[in-house]
Amino acid sequence: MSEQPQPVPAERLRFAMPPRHGTPAEERAHRKERLAGALRLFAALGYEDGVSGHVTARDPEFPDCYWVNPFGRTLAGIGPEDLVLADGDGRVLQGEQHVNQAAFEVHAAVHRARPGVVAVAHAHSDHGRAFAALGELLDPITQEACAFYQDHALLDRYTGPAAGTGDARLIAAALGSHKALVLRNHGLLTVGDSVDAAAWWFVSLDRSCGIQLAARAAGKPVPIDHKSAVLTREQLGTDLVAWISFQPLWQRVAGEPGPAGSTSRTGTHPL
Repeated sequence: MSEQPQPVPAERLRFAMPPRHGTPAEERAHRKERLAGALRLFAALGYEDGVSGHVTARDPEFPDCYWVNPFGRTLAGIGPEDLVLADGDGRVLQGEQHVNQAAFEVHAAVHRARPGVVAVAHAHSDHGRAFAALGELLDPITQEACAFYQDHALLDRYTGPAAGTGDARLIAAALGSHKALVLRNHGLLTVGDSVDAAAWWFVSLDRSCGIQLAARAAGKPVPIDHKSAVLTREQLGTDLVAWISFQPLWQRVAGEPGPAGSTSRTGTHPL
């Protein structure tokens, strides 16, 4: 009978972690690559609806300038070279196409209000719009929903399709310090300290909205108690966990077989 294999030493186990970059140029290239991938993923998940749907990434060298998908271009085939750089007033600095001024104004307002935010994601997803029509917050009825427990907000009014400066600031104020916002009768918006985190929060929030809608249609959902919901949020609700959770989706959209980013030999993960 063969001898049972011995455990692999922990120091030899690889664990993906967010990469670090030595120059703004390297960081810019990375953010643009991840932004283009997140946009393609949003298309694959069915979040694209006409010209609606945007993800923005703050430029690492010019903090009041943001990379964004060009207006009127399908998200499905976007690469880093297709992205547009615009300043906080929506003026195109690099690129050959317009930006969606109404949408970009909201993103710029959020970026300005939250200097630590790298990326902002907003799309007109089906579950997000259906849930937003209820005008309420997400309940802690699943482990995934607990990541947003007391860390998302509701804008309890409809601002219209073309938000002006005042409405954009209202949206940013409603978001406050949270990671996500439900815009009543409109949809969802999420933020993160990386493109990966903001994109993951949007995907996870949209799925959680769909689960709550389905659970309510089937019966009366049983909420997770406050203490357990807070503990779960503390374990699963950080941008680092969001970055890690996004990596399988990134591998899918980028065609990569294994983990992306740098590796840590001592990390632990709560999932």
